[in-house]
Amino acid sequence: MIEEQIKALGLTLPAVPVPLAAYIPAVKTGNLVFTSGQIPMLDGILKYKGKVGASVSEGEAKHAAEIAVLNCLAVIKSIVGNLELVERVIKVTVFVNSDPGFVNQPEVANGASELLVKIFGDKGKHARAAVGVNVLPRDASVEIEMLVETKDND
Repeated sequence: MIEEQIKALGLTLPAVPVPLAAYIPAVKTGNLVFTSGQIPMLDGILKYKGKVGASVSEGEAKHAAEIAVLNCLAVIKSIVGNLELVERVIKVTVFVNSDPGFVNQPEVANGASELLVKIFGDKGKHARAAVGVNVLPRDASVEIEMLVETKDND
């Protein structure tokens, strides 16, 4: 049902992004899955590169956050096998590659937060941090990490 909801929104769950360095995409401990930071990669290509408020608009950054959160969901699915096992999205941290004068990080983060609620309903409501930073890996406009609680699948 979750993947059907993603399709109903006109979106697709991407392939699991390949890590850019020496780390793994996620760690599961008990019923918690912690994702590594995901950037807006589509088919191996970085979308929305640059500083938000300069070369990337707020609207483009919001879309970048949607792409990054879908990458997080692909990683979570690769760890637990099925997104139906997501009991709750607990926390989302959104890093925004911000131009010095850009102060709308929460609005950019809404791209991820609103999409998670559209996909999961109340289970998608979460705690969040939206942080402006001076640079991100590969000069990505946005990076997102997630923490979710899963149901037992034993």
